[in-house]
Amino acid sequence: MDIRHLQYFLEVARHNSFTKAAQSLYITQPTISKMVRNLEEEIGVELFERVGKRVSLTDAGWVLFSQAEVMVKSFENMTVHINELMELKRGRLRIGLPPMVGASFFPRVIGRFCEQYPGIRLELFEAGSNKVEADVGSGVLDCGVILLPAKEDIFDHYSFVNENIMLVVHPSHPLAERSEVAFSELEGERFLLFHEDFALHNRIVDECVRAGFHPHVVYKSSQWDFLSEMVAANIGITLLPETICAELDAERFRIVPLVSPTLKWHLGMIWRKNAYRSFAMREWVRFSEECLPTRHPSK
Repeated sequence: MDIRHLQYFLEVARHNSFTKAAQSLYITQPTISKMVRNLEEEIGVELFERVGKRVSLTDAGWVLFSQAEVMVKSFENMTVHINELMELKRGRLRIGLPPMVGASFFPRVIGRFCEQYPGIRLELFEAGSNKVEADVGSGVLDCGVILLPAKEDIFDHYSFVNENIMLVVHPSHPLAERSEVAFSELEGERFLLFHEDFALHNRIVDECVRAGFHPHVVYKSSQWDFLSEMVAANIGITLLPETICAELDAERFRIVPLVSPTLKWHLGMIWRKNAYRSFAMREWVRFSEECLPTRHPSK
């Protein structure tokens, strides 16, 4: 049985005539008669009582009629919804964004996307890069932004920013007037860092270890503005991307480049490799990549 059997059956029942049903469907009468006969043979009961050219439903026919109307209507609704998905009139996307990334790069992109595709519901989840990566990998999120590199065997991605991490200190700090600072010179400093859910936390700790010391972390937060305010209160130092540093008040902070080595803030949007991508998802990837051209470190 397929949906056409039910559609033809319903049309005959509504017209009480194979001839009128065939005319309504723009098919031949033998075709519709054969379809109904095949349906009766499959179910094992007669659906119509035939009296000359006029037909009427049997008891079994009335039972099927009530159920067939529901099934055909459901099929038609399903077809409409699928067409709307294909035409990007509806859909849902679950996107993970670390706090720094969401505030700095995505309000304009999200606003334009929602304006162009009002039927697509964006569900935004704020979390650190490590959490975003885990949730995209498990399918909890459709896509999200992480600190690259991504695991190439698990994710596809595009990158949209690649810039330097800078040292942020109080104006009275001994390193405040330096033109650059080596990582090894940060030994003994009081570090203000992001929580461990943020990939940048581990990157900074790893670089400190490579420079020969373990950082003295006095405070962890998920908000860059809180970390910067702690620096302004002369509680410690922090390390932030150039994009964030550009928003800091030059009178309250000193921004110093890090060298030996430089530390990169390389971001990318990731999604699961070889997983099904909805029409909305494909368009989001295309649209957001177009709106987020790659930024490179300042010279």
